[in-house]
Amino acid sequence: MINIPEVKIGIVAVSRDCFPMALSKKRREKVAEECKKINCPVFEAQTLVENETDALAALNELNLAGVNALVVFLGNFGPEGPETMLAQKFNGPIMFVAAAEESDKDLIDGRGDAYCGMLSMSVNMILRKLNLYIPEYPVGTADEVAAMISDFAAIARVYIGVKNLKIIGFGPRPYDFVACNAPIKQLYDIGVEVQENSELDLFASFNEHKGDSRIPAVAKEMAKELGKKGNNYPSILEKLAQYEITLLDWAEKNRGASKYVVFANKCWPAFQTQFGFVPCYVNSRLASRGIPVACEVDIYGALSEFILQCATLTPATILDINNTVPKDMYEKNAIDGYRQTDLFMGFHCGNTASCLIKNPAMKYQLIMKRSLEPDGEPDISLGTLEGTIKK
Repeated sequence: MINIPEVKIGIVAVSRDCFPMALSKKRREKVAEECKKINCPVFEAQTLVENETDALAALNELNLAGVNALVVFLGNFGPEGPETMLAQKFNGPIMFVAAAEESDKDLIDGRGDAYCGMLSMSVNMILRKLNLYIPEYPVGTADEVAAMISDFAAIARVYIGVKNLKIIGFGPRPYDFVACNAPIKQLYDIGVEVQENSELDLFASFNEHKGDSRIPAVAKEMAKELGKKGNNYPSILEKLAQYEITLLDWAEKNRGASKYVVFANKCWPAFQTQFGFVPCYVNSRLASRGIPVACEVDIYGALSEFILQCATLTPATILDINNTVPKDMYEKNAIDGYRQTDLFMGFHCGNTASCLIKNPAMKYQLIMKRSLEPDGEPDISLGTLEGTIKK
């Protein structure tokens, strides 16, 4: 998948000057060893932070190493001012975590009091108005801390991705579905850029791509993905390939200062009559590559899909809470602990990546066919990818 941040985590051990620095260093090294075991490598900053000068030196070491996510590790109590100063100056997601005491055989010279240090650090965090990640129970042995760092990697990907994201929208929200309303200020508040365009902009760009030399290769790739059983309407593939190239080119030309791009595109009611197909399958293909395309100008939906793929490193999809479960179906498939009214059926028009559904097949949008071409074979309603979500 493309369009997802690469996270390089750095770990900096801190030490309060009345505690042994060697203890903090030893505990940091053990954490790094445990991280390797679970395939979550970290960059070990060799600077141990005891004072403000150390904090600046550690920051420089992290920047030179290309670290974009920071773990501040309290190997002992930790210096409250310098460690939070480091966090304040670091440009990226930050986690604070602390070492637990290892054994009752070494609770005098080998005790670090990092548990108390985390509590004190939290006060300084509030004073400096820092927005940090602290695990629910942020104190642990080396293997437990390594597991926390592994969890933090997913959080860091989301944070970095959102801060460098542009959402490109085409068309106003359909009047019949104003639930997709997405006030933009809240997106700006978290660092997301938004570029809104007219449907005419998209249509003009699509027409400019007619006859593009890349179309046959993309259509062939689509046919291969669908397979013999799923390629039910091969005649539509060239148009879909033209549309896919249009979106990918738009993303590259309009990325601007952002690193990552997602789309929120209007897909009805005029789309079918003007473009001559429904865009669902193309949306599914882009989602599989890490470029979610939300339907109905659902800008918040596009952001949600991007967050999910950054967290899980897999394509994301969105289903509507669509309809109730019929009583007879519930009685045949009753699930222990769930009443009929606890359940619903999820549905969407066919934009889920093929890797997420069973036996994916090219079909047509039934509702649109019913209203736009009720008496003949599907034509402008072709273009959905249908199947059942995998467990």
